[in-house]
Amino acid sequence: MKRLLLLSALISLLLIGCAYQPVNTAYDPPGFFMGLIHGWISPIALVVGIFSDVRVYAFPNSGWWYDLGFMLGISTWGGAAASR
Repeated sequence: MKRLLLLSALISLLLIGCAYQPVNTAYDPPGFFMGLIHGWISPIALVVGIFSDVRVYAFPNSGWWYDLGFMLGISTWGGAAASR
């Protein structure tokens, strides 16, 4: 059992090592505030995305700041559900 777990962890690490982030070539990529808005509307965009070509997460974006805004925006949905 331990060998299987170790082998699966090793294979996972090898596959993760192949991942890369494409170069951002956008002129004016979305930043923190657009990430916040995208996080707020992400559940709606997820449902709309089933029927059309709408994505939940913007790419290319400005990187870390967009990610922070997106996570803060989407966390408002989880926080509201947990408070009930």
